[in-house]
Amino acid sequence: MFFPFTFTPTIRSFFKPCPCILLLLLFFCTCFTSTEAYDPLDPNGNITIKWDIISWTPDGYVAVVTMNNFQKYRHISAPGWSLGWTWAKKEVIWSMVGGQTNEQGDCSRFKGNIPHCCKKNPIVVDLLPGTPYNQQIANCCKGGVLSSWAQDPSKAVAAFQISVGSAGTTNKTVKLPQSFTLKAPGPGYTCSPAKIVKPTQFIQPDKRRVTQALMTWNVTCTYSQFLAQRTPTCCVSLSSFYNNTVVPCSTCACGCQGNSSLTGDCVNPDSPHLASVVSNPGPDKSSIAPLVRCTRHMCPVRVHWHVKLNYKEYWRVKVTVTNFNYRMNYSDWNLVVQHPNFDNLTQLFSFNYQSITPYGSINDTAMLWGVKFYNDFLMQAGSDGNVQSELLFKKDKSTFTFDKGWAFPRRVYFNGDVCVMPPPDAYPWLPNAGSRQEVSLLVLMMTSLVALVLHAYA
Repeated sequence: MFFPFTFTPTIRSFFKPCPCILLLLLFFCTCFTSTEAYDPLDPNGNITIKWDIISWTPDGYVAVVTMNNFQKYRHISAPGWSLGWTWAKKEVIWSMVGGQTNEQGDCSRFKGNIPHCCKKNPIVVDLLPGTPYNQQIANCCKGGVLSSWAQDPSKAVAAFQISVGSAGTTNKTVKLPQSFTLKAPGPGYTCSPAKIVKPTQFIQPDKRRVTQALMTWNVTCTYSQFLAQRTPTCCVSLSSFYNNTVVPCSTCACGCQGNSSLTGDCVNPDSPHLASVVSNPGPDKSSIAPLVRCTRHMCPVRVHWHVKLNYKEYWRVKVTVTNFNYRMNYSDWNLVVQHPNFDNLTQLFSFNYQSITPYGSINDTAMLWGVKFYNDFLMQAGSDGNVQSELLFKKDKSTFTFDKGWAFPRRVYFNGDVCVMPPPDAYPWLPNAGSRQEVSLLVLMMTSLVALVLHAYA
C-alpha cells in the first residue's frame, strides 16, 4: 500500500512548518513502516537464526548455524535463501560444511592455508542436493529451499557449520556479527541484532546424555510484503452459479501495461518471440524478475473463487490458481483463505488442508496446498499453468446466505503475500438484489407530507 503524500507550493504558503508537526509526521511514517511487517493471520511468524559455538580453536571457534522457519504459510522457494552479515573485527572463515560463501574475497595476506572467505561482509548460500556426504551436515543441502511450518516442519529448517578465525576464543572475547541480512531469494526480510541467549542443549542419540553449546546467540528475521516488492503479486476474481457476471481481477491490480518500472515486462501468449524473451531476461533483468502475460490486472498469479453449486444442506466452491508468470514455476505453493464457513468444511478434493486459528477459537482461516507429486508444482504460464480443487461446505443455518457477497472470501494469500480483492460493490449479487428497491420510512413520510401540502393548496 502506498501513501503518496504530496504538498504543493500553495499548501506550503498557508502552513508554516513547526517542530511538532514534523515530529508528528515522523511518528506516523514510523507507524506505517512497522505495521506493514505485522501479519494478523500469523502474528508470531518469523525466521530464527541460531548460532551455537560447539568448540574453540586456537584463533577462533567452530559454530553450527541453524535457520528455523517458524512462519505458518510463508516458505522460501528456489533459488533459495542467502544469509549475510558484517564481522565485528577482522574475522575470516577458514572452512564451511553444509554451505558456502558466494565470494572468497581478498585473502592475499595469508600464506600457506588460504581461508574459505576473507570478506568483511560474507554472504552464505546453501549447498545443492547431491552434495558429497563429507561436505554435509544435518538439515543442509536443499538448494536454499525451506518449507513453511504448517506444510512440513521437518523441511522448515536449514543448517551449516562454520569455522571462524581471527576471532575471540572465549565467551568474553567473542564479538557478535552485525547487520544481518536475509534474502529469500529477494528482499523482504528485516533482521534484528544478534542477542546472546541461554546455550542450546543437545540430546545425544542414546538419549542418556545432554550436552550444551559453549555460547549461543539468536537473530530474528521478520517479513514485510511492502519491503519485498513495490506492487502486489496476486489478485482474486469471482463468479457464481446464480449470476452470469464474472468479476475479474481489478484493472491494474498489480500494475499497468506500459509501466514496466513497477510491473516488469509483459508478453502476449501468441507472440512469435515468446520463447526467446523468456529464456533471455537481458543484462539488466534478474532471472527471477517476473515476465507476465499481458492482462488488464498484470498480476503474476490469479486466484479464482467460483460458487459452483447449492444443495439443501451443503454448498460447493471451485478454486483455481492460474500462473501468468513465464519465468516462475511455483513449487510447494500454498493458499490462505479467510471465510466464516471454514469451521464447517466437509470435504476437500485434491488439495491439502490445515486450519489456521489466528483469533483463538474462531476457525475461519484455512491453508490449502497441493498434493505431493500431483499438483504441488504450479507450472509457468501456459496451458499447464494452473491447479484447481473443489471445497464442500456444510451450511450453518444461522449464518449461511448468498446475499451481499457472503459466499466469497474475506482475504486471500498466495505464498504468504496478500492478494488484491475486487471492490465489494462489484461482487456477484443475487438476481433480485439489483432490482430490489428498499424505501425507508423517512422517505414515505416525506412523500405523504408533500402530498398533503399539495392537496391543501389545490
